[in-house]
Amino acid sequence: MTFTTAPEAPASPKSTLIETGGIEAIPLNRRHGSPWQLFATWSAPNLEFATVFVGVIAVAFFGLGFWQALLAIVVGAAAGSLTQGLLTTWGPREGLAQMVLSRTAFGYRGNILPAALNTVLAGVGWFAVNSISGAFALATLTGMPKPLALVIIVAIILIVAFIGHDFVQAFERYATYILGAIFIIAIIYVFASSHVNTPVRGGGFSFAGFTLAAGAVFGYVAGWNPYSADYSRYLPAATRRRTVGLAAGLGMFMSCTLLMAAGAAAATIVGFNPDSPTDSFTATMPDVVRGLTLVAIAVGAIAANTLNIYSGAMSFLAAGAKIPFALRRAIVAVSFGVIGFIIALSVLADAGHNYENFLLVISYWVAPWLGVVLVDRFLRRGTDIGALVTEKARYRNASGVIAFVVGLVVSIGLFANQQVFTGFVAQSLPDVGDLTAIVGLVVSAVVYLVAFKLLKPALGGPLVSAAPIGVDAADDVA
Repeated sequence: MTFTTAPEAPASPKSTLIETGGIEAIPLNRRHGSPWQLFATWSAPNLEFATVFVGVIAVAFFGLGFWQALLAIVVGAAAGSLTQGLLTTWGPREGLAQMVLSRTAFGYRGNILPAALNTVLAGVGWFAVNSISGAFALATLTGMPKPLALVIIVAIILIVAFIGHDFVQAFERYATYILGAIFIIAIIYVFASSHVNTPVRGGGFSFAGFTLAAGAVFGYVAGWNPYSADYSRYLPAATRRRTVGLAAGLGMFMSCTLLMAAGAAAATIVGFNPDSPTDSFTATMPDVVRGLTLVAIAVGAIAANTLNIYSGAMSFLAAGAKIPFALRRAIVAVSFGVIGFIIALSVLADAGHNYENFLLVISYWVAPWLGVVLVDRFLRRGTDIGALVTEKARYRNASGVIAFVVGLVVSIGLFANQQVFTGFVAQSLPDVGDLTAIVGLVVSAVVYLVAFKLLKPALGGPLVSAAPIGVDAADDVA
């Protein structure tokens, strides 16, 4: 196997230069940045109304009181942020994107399954969800038609994502400062108008409502997990892993918990209308604060979606797509943006319930994937994976696909609680709510551990601190 040579000094990046290439490993002479930039990277995309609306769902749709909803938010956000921090620490060692690293657990061809799922749900699904929230805010602020607002939001997103990694990081950093300040002011007004001690509908604790809400929160937070290493792979290989994980996890947890709690509080305001959540969220604010909040919601949607289509493009390429252009990542990102725009335009009418279902579906596939990749990484501790993830190696590991599929089938078949499909246990015991995510993670983890021991896939040699060559199916054109 061929490795890059160690550099004398890292290159000086320019954030306005278009990032070329695709998913190839970042060589040591291009590594740069501070791990604490990840705090902003994972704060800014959550400072938006899609995050707020998760808290709204917990109260308005799942029937929880504020304090019950807050508990569900903390539990779900803590779980998703913990895995986010852990996965982010994997980026600096090999300089590889998250769904490329997933190849060790699934094999080169087997990885097409989770990479394709992430492509569709991240590059298209999440893009549509966040574009809608931004369009609602811009339309409310300006009075323009929602389709026109959607066009403007999408156009800005595409420009940022097209330029690439360093520009995305810079955008997220400055967005965090601005959005953080605005949302803190907005949240003060929301809590001042809320009635967080209002008795729960039905009079007591709802375990079903709690698991549904915690599952939705986990689905939102863990939905970022398949992107984690995409934004840490440029960091120097010697960067302290604990700092990387802490910065990413803390940025995720603080932003999600704060805004989801605000959403839950907003749902207790007298006259709150979940069918018009943006208007209701800002209704009690002074005009100036309301205007700034709507601007922040629109900018937050842009901050989230630049990551969605950037990482969606990375997942598409990780599935093995060979695009013979130096700007293949940028081209794919724009293509997904156009598709996501069309989908967003088609679901503007019933965004609330579509979002509720989407959040749970995200957790359904991410949790089994997490179970597989976490156990795989543990079993490979201290080994070099570079030779296993290259495009030419065509490394096989049936254990990952088996465990992933079993985890999906068992968890969804028994515990899914959706309008379209309800699992056997959820149907028989409606008070259980939705335990699909935790069941999927545990089942897939156990099955993978057993299958790995039985099938004995290649482990790799001793750990080498260098970036592997030949990871991208089109490395020769970079």
